[in-house]
Amino acid sequence: MDVLDVRGLTKHYTDFTLKDITFSLKQGRIMGLIGKNGAGKTTTLKSILNLVCPDAGTIEMFGQDFRKNEESCKQNIGVVLGEIDFYKHKRLSDITDVTKRFYENWDEDAYQRYLKTFSLNPRKRVKELSSGMKVKYMIALALSHSARLLIFDEPTSGLDPVFRDDLLGLFRQLVKSGERSILYSTHITSDLEKCADDITYIKDGRLLRSAEKSEFIKSFQYLKEPGEKGELTLEEIMIRTERRNYNV
Repeated sequence: MDVLDVRGLTKHYTDFTLKDITFSLKQGRIMGLIGKNGAGKTTTLKSILNLVCPDAGTIEMFGQDFRKNEESCKQNIGVVLGEIDFYKHKRLSDITDVTKRFYENWDEDAYQRYLKTFSLNPRKRVKELSSGMKVKYMIALALSHSARLLIFDEPTSGLDPVFRDDLLGLFRQLVKSGERSILYSTHITSDLEKCADDITYIKDGRLLRSAEKSEFIKSFQYLKEPGEKGELTLEEIMIRTERRNYNV
């Protein structure tokens, strides 16, 4: 079953166009959304969530038209967008008290468990948190209402290497039952080597490729130099693709 099906997603700006983005995410899988800064990853995620209004395209979530069923769909998704901030002088406990009112399936036990796992003190104020701790807090909120689809924009950015590795392990645990799926953008391709099932690659606002990870990697092996041994990594694929004039 596809938990997310994006078809022909298009968004025009004065100096940038996201054009005809099409991909699908199956239940129980992790998809990495890659591309250099400015490629259109965040615009794609915001368009999917209707935080910006796309000019064309359709989005189905859990088998439903997202725009016609936005409120019910959003009950079943957890979202972390990197640029979102909170009132700096508010305590985490106060922000949580407001946030949990929006979710019918808020799980207080799960929330408390993630606070402990992420070493978050609910009495702290937002201004006292590092960038990494803010990310941890947003992830804790996203994981605490039984979401079936998690959408993250650069979730490991600003995290120390140890916790980043722990978080990737948590992602694998979250999808293990087959009931949750994760879509997340990242520029840290080594993270995708560890946990992604599928890769979607956007370059200059256009879709280059969306496929199962091993199939995706094989499809770019033509970028190897004559006589070069071994399989190209995701990082090498991105670097070589971005440096050449690649026509979609």
